Amino acid sequence: MKLSVTNLIFQELASLGSEEKRNVLSKFFKTRRGEYGEGDKFMGVVVPDIRKVAKKYLKLSLYDIQALIKSPWHEMRMCGLLIMVEHLKIAKSRSWLKCHSLKELEILCKEYFVFYLKHTKGVNNWDLVDLTAPTIVGDYLMDKDRSVLYELADSKSLWKQRIAIVSTYAFIRRGDCEDTYQLALKLLHHPHDLIQKAVGWMLREAGKRNQKQLTDFLCKYAVEMPRTMLRYAIEKYPETERKNFLNMKP
Repeated sequence: MKLSVTNLIFQELASLGSEEKRNVLSKFFKTRRGEYGEGDKFMGVVVPDIRKVAKKYLKLSLYDIQALIKSPWHEMRMCGLLIMVEHLKIAKSRSWLKCHSLKELEILCKEYFVFYLKHTKGVNNWDLVDLTAPTIVGDYLMDKDRSVLYELADSKSLWKQRIAIVSTYAFIRRGDCEDTYQLALKLLHHPHDLIQKAVGWMLREAGKRNQKQLTDFLCKYAVEMPRTMLRYAIEKYPETERKNFLNMKP
């Protein structure tokens, strides 16, 4: 009997995994009861190997990708999401645009954006978010209304909140940091370290483009920020300045 493409991908990924890596990844991504990745299943495949498999199946449709993203296996979901990212990279290449119009590119990007937000249930760990949200969500919203990011930030879902802030990396890379700071304010008192780290990371990246803007923000809000968020944000400052921010009093 002919195997479905999803079964073929499962077999390929499973052949690349190991018991040792499975145990390491399960602990690293906090899959025990009560942890943020509770119940997630790992084959024990590292990201470079998942990328190699993804690039072998770039002809997959969104219908097949949907099956991957709905899989209980972390690596299957990662593979489906990385295929989406590769599709968009190809569509933005000069060779693709020689044969297609900008309107076709816009339609494709919107289709993937809508599909991604419809399937956030499968984008349910920080690595899945970080490797995909800037390309699929951030790039699409670059020249559009970004209110959806604020809706995601207001969600009770940890992963939707992380998608909101990490998507702004696409804007930061183009020198547009305003939404990063606004979303940082919205998430400033978030209790979970995965959001604190993501916000601090994006603030740090924004600071690389305009350190004065970050310094002004920190001078105003550093005393309120969770220590984890602040430490990530000030990572690129000289030691003396880092200590000053950490020792700031209300």
